Amino acid sequence: MDDSKKTKPTGLTRREALKISGLALGGLAIGGPIIVLEAGKPYADQSCNCPPGPKCSWNYPYRSKRYSYFQSLKPFYPFDNNTPTTIRPLGENEMRITFMGSCIPPVRRAQREMSIFVEVGWDKDRHRPLDQFVFDCGSGVCANYGAMNVGYGRMNKIFLAHLHADHMGDLTHIYCFGPSGDRKSPLYVWGPSRSGLIWKNPDYPTDPTVYGPYDDGTADYCDALRKACRWNTESFSFQTTSYPGYPDQASIQAMWVLPSLPTPVGDDAWGDAYALVPIELDWTQYGQDPTKNIAYQNQETRVRITHFPVIHTRMGSIGYKLEWWPSKNDLWNPAKAISMIYTGDTKPEYHSVDQAINGGTGVDVFIHEMIIPAQVWAMKNEHLDELPPPTDPGVENLTTIQNSSHSPQGAFGYLLSLINPRPRLTVATHFPVADDTVDCAMKSVKEHCKVYQGNGRGPKDAARITWSFDLMVITVSKDKILEQRGYVSDYGYSPTVNLPPPPATPNTPKYWAYNTNHEKVGNPYAQIDTSTEIPDCENSTCNYRDDGY
Repeated sequence: MDDSKKTKPTGLTRREALKISGLALGGLAIGGPIIVLEAGKPYADQSCNCPPGPKCSWNYPYRSKRYSYFQSLKPFYPFDNNTPTTIRPLGENEMRITFMGSCIPPVRRAQREMSIFVEVGWDKDRHRPLDQFVFDCGSGVCANYGAMNVGYGRMNKIFLAHLHADHMGDLTHIYCFGPSGDRKSPLYVWGPSRSGLIWKNPDYPTDPTVYGPYDDGTADYCDALRKACRWNTESFSFQTTSYPGYPDQASIQAMWVLPSLPTPVGDDAWGDAYALVPIELDWTQYGQDPTKNIAYQNQETRVRITHFPVIHTRMGSIGYKLEWWPSKNDLWNPAKAISMIYTGDTKPEYHSVDQAINGGTGVDVFIHEMIIPAQVWAMKNEHLDELPPPTDPGVENLTTIQNSSHSPQGAFGYLLSLINPRPRLTVATHFPVADDTVDCAMKSVKEHCKVYQGNGRGPKDAARITWSFDLMVITVSKDKILEQRGYVSDYGYSPTVNLPPPPATPNTPKYWAYNTNHEKVGNPYAQIDTSTEIPDCENSTCNYRDDGY
């Protein structure tokens, strides 16, 4: 990657700067001289004389079965109290961030995998947010979207950090069933371009065996998904899948400042809900031409989303920064924006730090992944009552996963200490929360950065931090940041419908027939053989009622 911005400090190796241990709860000590990046931003050096790590208690099993902090938050009701069939309004100057999934694999009953829903502003005429976005959609999150009153029509813009299943597993569900719901327009999927990675045998450079490069970009993934879902999409195409008047491709590109012309994979007509549109982002671009890092920019809704490369398992993983300007008069002034960063999964690295510093302006909400140390992770996975030894095979395996992919809690605290000014709220995510794991993580983080948890006023110069949990709602304005917990029904049905208002009429479904008025309507019999069907009524004898009763 051509990284002309040079985000490594001179005279200090990455190993020295961010040395992490998978077996200890410590991390890196802070102190020593000040060093300067070539980009001109100062960071505190450290001595590499790491403390042994805090003592964490695992002797109270009940603390592993609850997350008391989340339960202490005030409830958030996702429906409008005055008109319970509509969306809970946002303030005109507010951003709302909802965690629909918050955990690392494997899936926990209490936490789905990663997904964040972001809404900005409020359109009083249409009674909905000015704009809204999905960041990742891991396995199981659609149930939480439905419970939080977010229908498919509000999930048409999806930003993927990378192509692991815990970040895109529910995209199949969103794509296949969106048109049967209220998404009657294309599904847009932003994500990284191909990795370009080539790997050769390190012991035998002349070995002809070579791995890569593979067709592993977002467009490749979407193309394969479209093909895999053909039976599903055809079978439901006796239903309405589009409305007339959808803007053409060039208009969408101009309106959203997309890096390329939005082009569906497959053979679906432009504007159709089964049109799957990948927007590939060049993850190699950073610090050269800032305009090349724009993923989405909307003049009307005043939202800009940029991307930056991070370090996670394979080249090509990215993070995102969303900036929203409540006032048109302040448009594109970073100091006037309400801002959020979502790093996706990453080892500790300097791009996230640079983005959070934001040219000295800082950000409002900094969402960064964190994992428990390998010893704790192995203890939990193996259902043990105490930490296993460092030689435990589970510890060794999880350490390799950590070293390829993630930020353990001590390193997270050190990374946070490098960010000045501090984010107004830092959110640790991708983390298996419970009272015991969060308490232990907080001790590690505090070793390296003065932080506090809670909604009240913390110590002077301290960073406010929280751990995400499914249905955590964070409402952000320039005046305050409020954490709440979604209060939902486990037995709910469909969320508020978001269809074009009358007199708009849908286009004719793909599989259609004439009704008695000679109008084209969807034909549910077009794709099935009814020769063996048990009829509802035959020869005036009622076998069963065609109304379902």
